[in-house]
Parts: sequence; C-alpha cells; structure tokens
Amino acid sequence: MRPNREQCLGKRAAYFISTQTAQRQPFFRHERWATLLSKTILHYTETDYSLHAYVIMPDHLHLLIVPQGTIEKAVQLVKGGFSFRARRELGWQFAVWQQGFTDHRIRDEADWEHHLAYIGRNPVRAGLVEEANDYPYVAFPRPEFPQGLKPETSYPSFDVRAEARTLHAEAGILHAEAGILHAEAGILPTILSEVDR
Repeated sequence: MRPNREQCLGKRAAYFISTQTAQRQPFFRHERWATLLSKTILHYTETDYSLHAYVIMPDHLHLLIVPQGTIEKAVQLVKGGFSFRARRELGWQFAVWQQGFTDHRIRDEADWEHHLAYIGRNPVRAGLVEEANDYPYVAFPRPEFPQGLKPETSYPSFDVRAEARTLHAEAGILHAEAGILHAEAGILPTILSEVDR
C-alpha cells in the first residue's frame, strides 16, 4: 500500500517533480515531441501552477513548480494534456508516460538553488550539450525563490518511507497470523469429530 502524499499546501509549497516516459523511450529527442511538451507545460502556467524551471530530457521530464491545487492535478495536466495532444497532433496511439511520478518538496532557499542547478546540469551531464544554455528544452521562466513559501518545519513531519516500512512489517505479521488461523481452522474439524465420538 502506497502512503498518501502530504496534504495539499496550495500556493505555499514548491516541488521538484520528475516523471519518465513509458519504457524510458526517448520520445523527446524528436524536436516535434519536445516542442509540443514545452507548449503543453507552458499552457498550464499561472492558471494551474507557477512554473519556475523545467528540463525536457529524451526520456524524462523535471519540473520546478508551485501548484495552485494538488501536485497530482498539476502533473496530470502536463502528462494527460501532452498525451491528448500527442494523439491529436502527432497521431500517437500508445502510452507516452510511465505511471506515477516522484516529487520532492523544496525545504528552503538552498534546496531551491540545488534543484535549479540540477535542472541546468541535466542535459550537460547526459552529454547532450556542453553548456546548459545550448540545450533548447531547458528553461528558467522564474528562477527566483518564491516569496511566502512556508518552511517545511512549520508542518508536522511525516516520514513516508518509515511509514511504508511499518505498514510492510505489519502486513507481514498479519499474513503470518492469518496462516496460523488458517492452520487452526483446518485442525478444528478433526478435533470436533473426535469430540463427537
């Protein structure tokens, strides 16, 4: 069972989001595909999220956004919006994206700067260009740290991985208990038949 993401903080939290293409296919190495994804990302800017940076890699995407609503809605707009447009404009009839995405809530200005730099380095580290400015599908529309973001420490901390480990361990215990009960249930008819004699 996958733990839920944190409660929506509205315009008060920034997120670094990553998502991959289906089977890590390099769809976005093609200019038409990358341009269409860039247009899709920009289409929802300001109405559904504040876009601060993004990079479109051949087989994945990174966004740095402040969602207006939930993270899930923002990502669904980008992924679903692109999939719809790819069917209509590119004639693509198959899956474009892997299910799900990863997100990281930005903790502070240093964390913000780290993720901005990561986005800029991504095409360089992948060997696509020598300088980030030479890569056509990396953009920093609003690189400044958003004012008014609530620091992570003002909310109760919740360790998703620890919770998942706890739930996994509890499930193992329940599975073992169910096995014991099942075994006892199998023995019960034998005991009852002995009592009836």
